[in-house]
Amino acid sequence: MVAAILTIMGLIIGFTFSMAVGRYDQRKNYEEEEANAIGTEYLRAGLLPAADAKQVRMLLTRYVDQRIVYYVTRNDRELQQTNHRTAQLQTDLWTAVQAPGAAQPNPVVALAVGGMNDVINSQGYSQAAWWNRIPSSAWALMGAIAIFSSAMVGYGAKSFKAEAYFLWVLPVVLSISFMLIADIDSPRSGLILLKPQNLISLANSIRVPQSTQ
Repeated sequence: MVAAILTIMGLIIGFTFSMAVGRYDQRKNYEEEEANAIGTEYLRAGLLPAADAKQVRMLLTRYVDQRIVYYVTRNDRELQQTNHRTAQLQTDLWTAVQAPGAAQPNPVVALAVGGMNDVINSQGYSQAAWWNRIPSSAWALMGAIAIFSSAMVGYGAKSFKAEAYFLWVLPVVLSISFMLIADIDSPRSGLILLKPQNLISLANSIRVPQSTQ
């Protein structure tokens, strides 16, 4: 009976850990796709008229900065401010490409308009990935199974007159496992955080032409 319960507990921890790692990889992949979409649109902005291209690139530079803040901040108030600025910048960016797109409806300008659509969509995908967490009901069920598993091990140890310090092994191992899963599943807390390396690299690369002018 104890072996069966511990086997079930191990399988549940393994599946939950796999879910957490999958969500972490998903957030990482969307960060890379978001950086690629912004970088591509920064280049496609050159297809627009000179004044519009300059405006779009200036807005994209500010937009990248806000996206980096979104990934690294742990402050709820700063996060709300960043989300508000991001939404406003998206509106400004779409307006900046909408006017030349309507004035010159040709395939070349359409590339810039389509690229801006990808930029906005990539932000939505990243946001959804950060909201996708292990449900609280799953944590409650895991906790209940862990308690029953520890109780069964304790009862078995008492029957076989095992040393008392062995009783601490299972709770400690379960606690460490839960802590690791929770750390990976929490994008804004803990020790394992997602660093926006692609967005930081993009921000540094698009500032170089401006600094040399």
